[in-house]
Order: sequence, then C-alpha cells, then structure tokens
Amino acid sequence: MSEIRFIDVSKSYPGSVEVIRNLNLQVEEGEFMVLVGPSGCAKSTTLRMIAGLEDVTEGDLLIGGKRANDLTPGERNISMVFQSYALFPNMTVRENLAFGLQIRKTAGHRVSSEVSRVADMLGLHDLLDRKPKQLSGGQAQRVALGRAMIRQPSAFLFDEPLSNLDAELRVQMRSEITQMQRQLGTTTVYVTHDQVEAMTIGDRIAVMDKGQVQQVGPPIELYEKPANLFVAGFIGSPRMNLHSKESLLRAAKRNSLALDEKFPNHAVIGVRPENILLQDADPNDLYLGLGTIQRQEDLGHEILAQLMTESGLLLTVWSVAKTRPQNT
Repeated sequence: MSEIRFIDVSKSYPGSVEVIRNLNLQVEEGEFMVLVGPSGCAKSTTLRMIAGLEDVTEGDLLIGGKRANDLTPGERNISMVFQSYALFPNMTVRENLAFGLQIRKTAGHRVSSEVSRVADMLGLHDLLDRKPKQLSGGQAQRVALGRAMIRQPSAFLFDEPLSNLDAELRVQMRSEITQMQRQLGTTTVYVTHDQVEAMTIGDRIAVMDKGQVQQVGPPIELYEKPANLFVAGFIGSPRMNLHSKESLLRAAKRNSLALDEKFPNHAVIGVRPENILLQDADPNDLYLGLGTIQRQEDLGHEILAQLMTESGLLLTVWSVAKTRPQNT
C-alpha cells in the first residue's frame, strides 16, 4: 500500500497555460479517494500525474514517501483503469489478464494461478476464452479491473471508468469496485464528474474547480458543511437552492414562512430541496398558496418540482407523493 501526496504541485503547458496551481492533497494508505468536479477542472490531469503520464511542472509528488516526479510509469507500480477499458482486441480475456505478469517474466504456474484468482473474484471464468468484441460493457469493465488487480499494485487509479455504462450497470459496477477496494485495501484514487457516484463510493472526496481543490472530506461532511458556494452548489442532486438573504426574506414574508433575520445582509443562504418538504399533499394542489409550478417530475414515491414564488424566487422542492390507488 502507498500514501500519495501532492506538495505545492503546479502543472503548466507550453504557452503559459496553467491548469493546476499549488495543489496540496494527501491520500492515505488504503484510502479510497474520489476526485470530483466539472469538466475541465483538471481532475484527470491530477490522476495522470500520479500515473506518470503527465509531468509535474513545480512542486513534489510523493508515492509511498518517495519523490516520484522523475520516476517512469513502470517504476511507480501503479495500475490505471481507463474510461475506454483499453483491452487488447486480439487477445482473449485470459491473455489480457495475464499480459501484465508475462511482461514481468512471472513464472507460468504463477500466472495461471493469479488469472484464476482474479477470475474467481470478478466472475470471469466463463469469459476467459472470449475476445473483447464478444463482451458486454460490464464484462469488459470487469476484465479491465482484473487486469489492474492482477499486478497487485501499490495503488489503483480510475479515470471515469463507468461513464460508458447504462444507469443500472453503473450502480452494479460501483458496488463491485467498492467491494474490491475494501477487500484488497489498496490505495485508490477515482476520478468522476458524477457527484452522486462520488458520494456513494469514496472514503473521502476532493472537490476540484479550475485546477484547485475546493474542499476535502468525507461525503456527508461535504454535503452538510460545504466550505464555499461552489461546493454547496456542486454536491447534492438536485442541487442546493442558493439565494441572497434579501430575496429569501421577500419570499418568506409573502408566503408566511419563517426565516432567521440574524444572517448578515450580504449572506447567501443555501437550502436543500429535501428541507422544503410538503407531505401528504395532492400533486395537483401541492404548492397552492406558495407559488407556481414551473416544472415537475413525478418519480413515483416522491415529487421533485421547481416552484416560482409570488416574489419571483425559483426554488427546487421535494414532496412525498400522496398514496396512489392500487391497480386491481
């Protein structure tokens, strides 16, 4: 296992294009760290620096306490799983799994034993003689995971590995990746733009924006105590309602709602949709007296709606749906 640490790391490209500035981040041994943020925030660049696929312009990158800035990818003992799986199309699943060990001159009996071990863990035994083109997306992803695992690396790196899968398979694979990491205890850094995914798999999350870490902490801490407006608006689905004190006061007074007026006048107040909850109401008159529905999504057990108050404030609200009659 390996601790990974960025100390004042910056990354620039020719032409003075700085994509990362003064990055300080520590991934503990055995930890599952998730890097999350919008497209272009440099989370994948951060991952590629760990792998040795991108150079560090300034600062120090430590892997297992050793400065890794000048180490080649092969010297870092790190396995990376890509979005595209990157399987060898001319090889069978068995050969794809074995490849990493074979190029390290591992004994044949050890290769066979390790392939069998990984295939057992990931349910790949029935697929060992297939080529990648004969695999489904989920099967191909498991093979990519197996190829990363079989080397028994110091750390796993995942670069949006589930983005090509459908919603149901994403949930299944999230569970499998989490279970695998817990079982192996290998330091893991996982990149995603999906904050729901980040909330469900990581020990800690690092929220990034414009090449800088905005906040690091356990998922529930980021959700309940965001450090700034960016984190507050990014973490949570649907996103938090963020409005000025003045606009919320107008809405509260027009709709007979309570709001503590002790907030500073310049304050931006955030309210989660689930904290504006109306229970046991008919969807047709759910917001009667509060405002006008701009958009409504009936999800069966709950209703998600955007509500325009009489004062012109747009709020996203949740409601528990009224019990529906059963079909007979």
